[in-house]
Amino acid sequence: RGAAAARQGQPAGTAQQAQAVGTAQEAARQAGQAAAVFEDAQKRAEEAFAPEEAEVKNLIEMMKEAKERAEEQRERFKLPKNTRYGDAPMTAYSRLARARTQAQVGAAAGYARSKIAQLQSALRQDPDNAERIRAAIGSLQKAVQRAGKKKRELQQEQLAERRRARAAMRKENGKAQRLRAELNRKRALRKVRESGYLRECEVDNRIQDQLQASRTELRLQMQQLTAAVAPQSPEMAAKLYAAQAGTAAAPAAPAAGVDIQA
Repeated sequence: RGAAAARQGQPAGTAQQAQAVGTAQEAARQAGQAAAVFEDAQKRAEEAFAPEEAEVKNLIEMMKEAKERAEEQRERFKLPKNTRYGDAPMTAYSRLARARTQAQVGAAAGYARSKIAQLQSALRQDPDNAERIRAAIGSLQKAVQRAGKKKRELQQEQLAERRRARAAMRKENGKAQRLRAELNRKRALRKVRESGYLRECEVDNRIQDQLQASRTELRLQMQQLTAAVAPQSPEMAAKLYAAQAGTAAAPAAPAAGVDIQA
């Protein structure tokens, strides 16, 4: 009897297990579908926002690059506070005087132009020395103009040297000697003129330094004078008022002890 009951209960248990397995499989299938739907939605969202994210990244990179360029530009034109502004014109004229070729003259002019740009930036960084900086800029601008003149003179000297060489090849000794003498004279005059430029710059540099020192001294005196006559703070005004009041009341004290009968 017990074995029969067991045989009758076995099909029922098997059916329940099959039903549970089916339920689990259905749940797994639904979970897989849900995961697929989620992945598809996530993919669609990423594709939808991809252009905006790329644009934001590009914008951030552009801002970073602009900041780096600004820092480089600031460092390029940055000047120390103890800069001697007259040194740049002196160096430019010294390079110009030493130049023997057109390329060297161009390099000297390029140096002067770079210093002009640097000093123009220094006008905003150091307004106290604005007059001194403007004088240095003017001297450098003259150096650029004189560099152009020297380049033209060197070209003319090269042409004269070629004419002299052709005359020498043709056995025109008299003409060759005249051309050589003329060429030497022009070169000597140019060197004298360039030495004068250098001395002129040196003298102007000393004068500008003296003028700047005078302006600085006057500015300090004006600041001291302004500080001396400036309105006092409320605390100082109260103390000054109290001191003045005490001084004014002091002479009245002996009057109380005056003997009228005397």
